[in-house]
Amino acid sequence: MTVASMTGYARAEGRDAQTAWVWEAKSVNGRGLDLRCRLAPGHDALEVVAREAAARRLKRGNVQLSLSVSRIAEQAPMQVNTQMLAQLLSMCKEWEGRFPGVAPARLDGLLALKGVLEPVVDAEQGDSEATRQTREAAMRATLDSMLDQLAAMRESEGGRIGAVLTGQTDEIAALADKAGQCAALRPEAIRERFQAQLKAVLEAAPTLAEDRVAQEVALLVLKADVREELDRLKAHVAAARELIGQGGAIGRKLDFLAQEFNREANTLCSKSSDVELTRIGLDLKAVIDQFKEQVQNIE
Repeated sequence: MTVASMTGYARAEGRDAQTAWVWEAKSVNGRGLDLRCRLAPGHDALEVVAREAAARRLKRGNVQLSLSVSRIAEQAPMQVNTQMLAQLLSMCKEWEGRFPGVAPARLDGLLALKGVLEPVVDAEQGDSEATRQTREAAMRATLDSMLDQLAAMRESEGGRIGAVLTGQTDEIAALADKAGQCAALRPEAIRERFQAQLKAVLEAAPTLAEDRVAQEVALLVLKADVREELDRLKAHVAAARELIGQGGAIGRKLDFLAQEFNREANTLCSKSSDVELTRIGLDLKAVIDQFKEQVQNIE
């Protein structure tokens, strides 16, 4: 499966001898799958079909789906007004020969007279049940085609976002490695900083009780050690890579990982007593914010 975005647009048309229809759908980001239907009058029964078809293809996003229907204009069937035509023919016979040089009336000329040819009254009696069922089946097929287009567009956009997320994940991993190699985290540097801090504590409170000294020592050691945060960052990176490779509806899980990334970066910055390590922590926060923004578009 591929990573899918929650944004997309699709349109599909269909028609039969009497009717033309158009399905359209637009989807944007959403916490869950929120489908809103606007169907042409008389086609409300298709809403259940549309919701089920959308749920099979989409997992998240605010989706607006519409169906518009129009009748195809047809030339109404015509019939001859036999009573009027008979009257005209009778008149032609009566007047024939009274005007020398005037050719006798022809049938095509008589039929062209207004009222001789007229549309069949009440020719449209409505569609039969079989016609309606056939048309509804065709509309469902058009709906499926439109939703397939929408899903394909979301997957195409998701592929682009997935590539961006992969690059950002690699950058987070590189910054975590860089933090681990920071000079301030080398054992000798930690030891020197710890000794200086402990000396400052003892000088500030020379009569401090041993248990209080032990507490201060424990706090200094805890603050100096960021290995746990770096290890968790690397574990989250591995989880993010696995999810992106897995694809599918992974947006919620990636959003959770983005929060975990941010938590570790904040802790790293709060523990840092070194300019270089703080700078790396801030770079991490910047990349993680970009990662989180992209994740908001993932299904």
